[in-house]
Amino acid sequence: MKKILVLGNPLVDMDSLPLRMLPKLRKAFPEIEFVEFDAVEDLEKAGKEITLLDTVHGIKSVRVFHGIGSFSESPRLGMHDFDLPIYLKLLGKMGIVKKVTIIGVPGTGNERNALRQVGKAIAGLMADGKAD
Repeated sequence: MKKILVLGNPLVDMDSLPLRMLPKLRKAFPEIEFVEFDAVEDLEKAGKEITLLDTVHGIKSVRVFHGIGSFSESPRLGMHDFDLPIYLKLLGKMGIVKKVTIIGVPGTGNERNALRQVGKAIAGLMADGKAD
């Protein structure tokens, strides 16, 4: 079964959109296992190729990133900000994770439009065989 790890913070409006989308995504893509994911230290158990759905600040629309090289280090406002980019880089250098695909959702904007865009991104990844 294909799996997408969904990150976000339900207590912070700018970081909660991926989690709010979950019920509709699960209904639209029953063949995909959407896993709410919080503990980045468990990423090493997720497999060599992982797909994440997460908020990416600074983008205006949904965007698919292949790898984490295009991300600049963000200010460290909380453990989530600190852990994810650095931990993904570390797992990559250690050879534990070989491939990372991130479906980035803007922190603000129209939820319905973002959901439509995420659906298109997921369909595209499935067609390419990249939603593992």
